Amino acid sequence: MHELSLAQGIVEQAVASAAQADAKRVVAVHLKIGRLAGVEPGALLFCYDDASKGTMLEGSRLVIHDVPLVVWCAHCLREVELPGVQSLRCPTCQTPCGEILQGRELQIESLEIEP
Repeated sequence: MHELSLAQGIVEQAVASAAQADAKRVVAVHLKIGRLAGVEPGALLFCYDDASKGTMLEGSRLVIHDVPLVVWCAHCLREVELPGVQSLRCPTCQTPCGEILQGRELQIESLEIEP
């Protein structure tokens, strides 16, 4: 389960950022997860509580923001949001789309802290 190591990395990064802001406690961590990131949000939420124990994040919420899969369609000349990850084809013209613009993210978007 690689979500545990991901949760530990998220906690480490959040603790470092919160310490730089002179925070006493982190209330929430907002995380962006793209559909192609290879992360199971439920498993990450499960692991987050254990990873944050004994840190200034203990008892905080992990808020996950789903990032849709967006590709560039060279035929339609526009960005297109795909309904799923099963097919990288434009839903309008069915042209294969290899240029992924969004959907691989796994990043901390923001922290809610107590100063």
